[in-house]
Amino acid sequence: MSWRAPVEDILFTLTAIAPGPGGEPAMERDDLVAILEEAAKFCEDRIDPLDRVSDTVGASWADGRVATPPGFADAYADWAAAGWNAVSQPEAFGGSGLPTAVGTATMEMLTSACMALSTLPVLSQGAADALEAHASEEIKAKYLPNLVAGTWTGTMNLTEPQAGSDLALLRTKAVPAGDGTYRITGSKIFITFGEHDLAENILHLVLARLPDAPAGVKGISLFLVPKVLVNDDGSLSERNDVVCASIEHKLGIHGSPTAVLVFGEKGGALGELIGLPNRGLEYMFTMMNHARLNVGLQGLAIAERAHQQAVAYARERVQGKPVGWSEAKVPPIVAHPDVARMLVSMKSRIEAMRGLLYAVAASGDRAHAHPDEAARKAAQFEVDLLVPVAKGWSTETGVDIASLGVQIHGGMGYIEETGAAQHLRDARITTIYEGTTAIQSNALVGRAVLRDGGRSVDAWLEAQGAVAAALSARPALAEIGAALSSALAATRAATAWLVEAASEDMRLPFAASVPYLMAFGTLAGGLQLGRAALAADAKITAGEDGDGWYAGRIAIAHAYCGQTLPRVEAEWATIRNSSAAVLAVDAGQL
Repeated sequence: MSWRAPVEDILFTLTAIAPGPGGEPAMERDDLVAILEEAAKFCEDRIDPLDRVSDTVGASWADGRVATPPGFADAYADWAAAGWNAVSQPEAFGGSGLPTAVGTATMEMLTSACMALSTLPVLSQGAADALEAHASEEIKAKYLPNLVAGTWTGTMNLTEPQAGSDLALLRTKAVPAGDGTYRITGSKIFITFGEHDLAENILHLVLARLPDAPAGVKGISLFLVPKVLVNDDGSLSERNDVVCASIEHKLGIHGSPTAVLVFGEKGGALGELIGLPNRGLEYMFTMMNHARLNVGLQGLAIAERAHQQAVAYARERVQGKPVGWSEAKVPPIVAHPDVARMLVSMKSRIEAMRGLLYAVAASGDRAHAHPDEAARKAAQFEVDLLVPVAKGWSTETGVDIASLGVQIHGGMGYIEETGAAQHLRDARITTIYEGTTAIQSNALVGRAVLRDGGRSVDAWLEAQGAVAAALSARPALAEIGAALSSALAATRAATAWLVEAASEDMRLPFAASVPYLMAFGTLAGGLQLGRAALAADAKITAGEDGDGWYAGRIAIAHAYCGQTLPRVEAEWATIRNSSAAVLAVDAGQL
C-alpha cells in the first residue's frame, strides 16, 4: 500500500483553522492548492518509495564516514533544488518567505513519506532560524544562503554522555584562539545527521563553555562549527577538527544517522561565537522550539501513514462475520464494530493534531508579522504556551495511533513484512528527543502556569469559551459545544489545582504535569475540531457540500468529542486523586 498525501485535509486545515498574520487565509487559495499538489506529487513519487529502504537498509558507518540508504542522496538533492527546503525561510537569504503554516504543510508530507529523511531539513531549517535571529551579519552572509538552499545542512549539538537532558553538566570547552575564533574540544552524542553524504558541508551549532564561564546553564555559549571550514568568500577550505566516532543502532528511523561527534582531537575544532557569551541556551531555544513543533508534526505524520495503511488493510482483510451481519457474503473487517471504533479514533485524533500544529505555526506567523503590537504579543504567548503541548501530546498520540495500526492488522501487524510495525518503531523516538514528554509538561506547568499563578493560562482558556459558545448556538453543533465547555471547565479547574498544590508542596504540580499536558492537548485538539466544524457548517449552509465531505468534518468532530474529549475529565481526576499518592510511594517499593 502506497501512502498518499492528504491534500484536501491539509488545505481545509490551512484555510479554516490556521489563517495568516492578519486573519486572512495564509495565501490565495489557487496558489496554495498549486503548492500543496506539487509537494504531494514530489513526496509521493520521489520520497515515499524510500521509506521501506530506509528501514531495511538504514545508514551505515565506517572509518568516520556515514553512508545513507540508496536513493537518499538524489532525492534530497532534488528536494533542495526544487526549493522545498526554503519554503518558509527568509527571502533575504534565498528562501521563498511563505508563511510558516505553509512550510508546516509541506514538511508534514515529507515526514509522512519518509520520516528518517525528513529529520535532516527539520534541523537545517531550525539552525537557519537560530542564525537569522542571533548571529552577526557577517556570519549570516557567510553561512545562511547555502543553509537555506539545503546545499549545506545543520545540526543541534547539546547532549553529552554525562549530561543527557541536564545541560548544566555540559563539559565541552571553547577557548579563544586570539583571532576572533574559538577552539572547541569535547564530545556530543545523539546528533541527528551529524555526519552524512547528502551535502557538501554540515554546520554544527554547538553548546560549549568559555574558560571564565559561570557554572550551570548560565555559563553556556553557542558556537557555529562547520564540518568543512569556509573561506570569507564562501568557498570551502579544509576539513575541520570534528570526527564522527560512530552512529547509534536504534529501534527505528534507521535511515537517519544518529552520530557521536568528537571535537578537537587534533588541537581544537574551529568555531565562531554566535551572539553574546553565556547566552547560548537562550539562543538554542530558537532552534529547539522549531524542532519541537516539527517533532510534534512527526507524531501527526506517522499517525497519518499508519492510519492510511490500517484503512487499506481493513477494507481488504476478511476475518469472521461481524456482529449483526445477516448477508451470506462476509465483509472485510472494516465492518466489525471494534475495528471501526479504532479507525474513527485514529482519524479524529489525526485531524485534531493537524489543527493544533498548524494553528501554532500560524500563531508564530502572527507573532512575527501582525501589524498590531498587542496582537503580536498575544500570538507569541500562544506559541510559548502551546509548543510544549503540541510536541508532547501529538507525539504521545502518534505512538498510540501507530500502535492501533498494528492492532488492526492483528498478527500480521507484528510481522515486519507488512510495514505496520515500522510506523510504531519510527514513532517511538518522538516522545523522547527534543525533550521528553515530562520535559514538555514541566515547561508547561513551570513556565506557563506557575509563573504568574495561572492567571495568563486561565485567561487564555476563558477566551476559548467563544468557540464553545459559537458551536452551542448552532443546533447541529450544540453537542460539540457542550462537550468543549465541560472540557474547558475541567482544564481550568486543573489549572487552579496546580497553583494551589504548589503552595502546599512544589512537587505536587510536577507529579501531575504529564496528565495536565495530556488534558490540555486533548482540549486544544478538540478546540481546533470545533473551529473546523463551524467552518464546515458554514459551507453546508451555503450549499457547498454536494459530496458530503463537509458533513464528514462535522461527524469527525462529534466522534472526537464522544471518544477522546472525555479524557480531559479523566486526566483531571487523575491529577487531583493520584498526585499525592504517587509521591507517597517509597522508591524502594518500586
